[in-house]
Amino acid sequence: MATRASDGSRDANRYRSAQVGLTRLLVRDVRGLRRLIIPLRLRQSMPDWLAAMQAIVDQYSAASSALGAEFYDAQRDAAGVPGVFTAPVADPPPEGKTEASLRWATKDVWERDPDEATEAQRQSLDVRLEQAEKKAEQVAQKLVADAGRSTVIEAVRQDRQATAWARTAALGACAFCKLLASRGSVFAQDTVGFRAHDGCHCGAIPVFRGQRFELSPQAAEWARLYQEYAAGHSGSQLARFRRALAEHDLNPLPGSV
Repeated sequence: MATRASDGSRDANRYRSAQVGLTRLLVRDVRGLRRLIIPLRLRQSMPDWLAAMQAIVDQYSAASSALGAEFYDAQRDAAGVPGVFTAPVADPPPEGKTEASLRWATKDVWERDPDEATEAQRQSLDVRLEQAEKKAEQVAQKLVADAGRSTVIEAVRQDRQATAWARTAALGACAFCKLLASRGSVFAQDTVGFRAHDGCHCGAIPVFRGQRFELSPQAAEWARLYQEYAAGHSGSQLARFRRALAEHDLNPLPGSV
């Protein structure tokens, strides 16, 4: 008898909760590094902050990858597929990628010529630093979460007994994430990458040969709303889907309440 895989399974929910818990610890440690930035000595202190952030991202990325590998191996065992396979653990993001992301997050901190500065860059330094810290938290979260997602997706790509992967989204996820989660296990082995935004807590669930994938009740409802309100409207599906979620979904979109 075929086993069942679902974005609403107990194991999938536990895995997502574990990654969210890791994010909470990550954010706590990222906020602790704020003391390294000395407002009156920005250019001198920023390199120390960047180095410390790199170390934090590397540490938590390794933990995220380990969670992803553990989840994949457990899902494979539960599916009862033959053969031996151990999920390869994804490496932390390259140093250059982490630094580039963090420099983007902090770009508004630096003073600009008043005639060229954006509205964000005209704020007081305290405000600019606060906004930069929030962006840095989200950037770090994505880098760390990507390590876990990449581990699962790369395992699907290498494992001959895997056929596809599905996206799992939290109840309060954005319209983009809910739309992709409503598609089920359509992401084949050779699907390139995982589309995610800063602050995204979506995960990937492997699907193996002989398994049947079932949408969770909430993802099935998102699929229904898409078909009823957005399908067939080329170029405006996401906007229509977002409106449908705002009006009919029991779980509000971020920022809508």
